[in-house]
Amino acid sequence: MRLFSSHARATLVLIAAVGIAGACREQSAVPPASTDTKASENALVISRHDDRVFAGGLMPPAERVVNTEAHNPKAAEEGAALFTSMNCDGCHGGGAVGAVGPNLTDGRWRYGGADADIFRSIAEGRPKGMPSFGGALQPAMIWRLVAYIKSLPPPKDAPTEAW
Repeated sequence: MRLFSSHARATLVLIAAVGIAGACREQSAVPPASTDTKASENALVISRHDDRVFAGGLMPPAERVVNTEAHNPKAAEEGAALFTSMNCDGCHGGGAVGAVGPNLTDGRWRYGGADADIFRSIAEGRPKGMPSFGGALQPAMIWRLVAYIKSLPPPKDAPTEAW
């Protein structure tokens, strides 16, 4: 004896899949396990990605992103050389003050200004213009770019107060 028609079974499978995808999207960020305040500043557990589209609507598992170059005193200097050699200044302007791409010195971050957020923007790219450099740069190189960006002085006169 059949309990459900094939159409009813397909509908139940679809409802279950939507429920699972919705449950995955409801996860929240888990705080870093470290008690070191500097490490907490440079580490972020990622489990929500509102600006991403995932295959099948399922988000990847959470992962810890840790700044491996936080204790490298030359990281910002090496990042400055990378910023030029990777043509980041072609979009973000010399000194990262903005051109076609946004100003990276004014403290306003569309996708977050924490080290891990900036790392993700460079590694994975962002909608509407920021390409992904994760395939072209090793993680340590991206962290050097983050160090350079974070070392830049804020502008003396920002053109606007907020977005």
